[in-house]
Amino acid sequence: MNGDLLTIAPLITVIVGALAVIVSDAITPARRLPPIGIALAALGVTAALLLSRAGETSVALSGAYVAGPFVVYLGLLGVAISAITLLVAPAFLAARKLPTAEFAATLLFALAGAILVGAAGDLITLFIGLELMVIPGYLLAGYAKRDPLSTEGAIKYFLLGSFSSAILLFGLVILWGSVGTASLDGIAFALAAAPEGAASPALAVALALITTGVAFKIAAVPFHYWTPDAYQGSPTPITGYLSVGPKVGAFALMIKLFLVALLPMASAWVPIIAILAAATMTLGNLVALTQGNVKRMLAYSSIAHTGYLMVGIVAAGSGEASGVSAILFYAAAYAFMNLGAFAVLSAVGVSVGASSQLDALAGLGRRHPFLALLATVFLLSLTGIPPTAGFFAKTAIILAAVQAGGIATLLAIVAVLNAAIAAFYYLRVVVYLFMREPVEGQPEPVSAPLLRLGLLLATLGTIALGLAPTPLLEAVATAIGG
Repeated sequence: MNGDLLTIAPLITVIVGALAVIVSDAITPARRLPPIGIALAALGVTAALLLSRAGETSVALSGAYVAGPFVVYLGLLGVAISAITLLVAPAFLAARKLPTAEFAATLLFALAGAILVGAAGDLITLFIGLELMVIPGYLLAGYAKRDPLSTEGAIKYFLLGSFSSAILLFGLVILWGSVGTASLDGIAFALAAAPEGAASPALAVALALITTGVAFKIAAVPFHYWTPDAYQGSPTPITGYLSVGPKVGAFALMIKLFLVALLPMASAWVPIIAILAAATMTLGNLVALTQGNVKRMLAYSSIAHTGYLMVGIVAAGSGEASGVSAILFYAAAYAFMNLGAFAVLSAVGVSVGASSQLDALAGLGRRHPFLALLATVFLLSLTGIPPTAGFFAKTAIILAAVQAGGIATLLAIVAVLNAAIAAFYYLRVVVYLFMREPVEGQPEPVSAPLLRLGLLLATLGTIALGLAPTPLLEAVATAIGG
């Protein structure tokens, strides 16, 4: 029991931190024990516990929880995402008189779910972790409950998310019944030991349901319809979190399901994922071209980045081990640059009534040159221009696909063409920042201390992963080994 508690200590710390935020807010004035401070302290302790067990692999709860380098990597990335979100959000929430304690606690519960997904050793733990991660997202999407757009987006997110969870769960149950075990490694062993061509109709149905459920979770085309409304309606800092936090966790889920449990069936699912990846990249970028609202543009951009990440899944499923490392590196790079972009939008739109239209950014380079410069860094990274993190992330994904050969090589070509399309709408924002006259009556950006710190961390992550990607690539290689 003591060994199990030590193994799951990071998970326990996050949950205890969330409870501490709620209790302290209820019994003490916020000025004495600020909820953001408590949440950040819990994240710091969690990061320390994760680092203390780096390089070790241990099993708890009879194999349901497997702690190793993969969990350390995913947990630390989740801590970074949560920390930046906690720093960026308070000024935005305070301007709208939205509580920060509930926000901080909900964010920590979502992080606990992501850690549980990364550590899951069987289907039951995997699904519980997924739901613990996504249910807080439904709450956060509707956090501005007096805003009709927020309520509409949250309802769509909740309904489609619930349907997709039911579909996924049905597929997992059929898979479990077909192979006789819920263990991820056990499923892979049973499928590998089966005679070639002996796949049953039940396995085919399970694969179809699992693929559909996962596609909803990652907002892959054609299961992406909830994304633009949920992103546009959510408070801007929460939109930034929703665009990266659940996505990273969902791709950890895909790695566990498709590249561990279902890897012996790769010949069956690789073509399907490849088609979804091509459609997701292309539609996401083409629709983003037409958007005049920056949040909706970044929502469709997020869909396109989902397609790029799926290319890594196809490469890994085709036998190229570097596909997994490319996914993990891309997830970290995308987290920093997209959180940074939404942090800039949060600074510009802190004032109640501020618009997220492109016109709201016009002339920002004259009014606030430093903020406009940071926005440019994030947009260039999202475009994939060197020497930013986005360039190395896209390069890693495309190289893995080329090395995998076959259908993955065709996907690499599609990814390159889509990256060229994406350059237009990202650079169009830069044009508005520096080459358009400011629109009169726009509220001035707010520069709160915590918001500045969040922007600084996102900028450092984006630039550091571009100038010195080697340390993270080494960490990724270690994580794959775990």
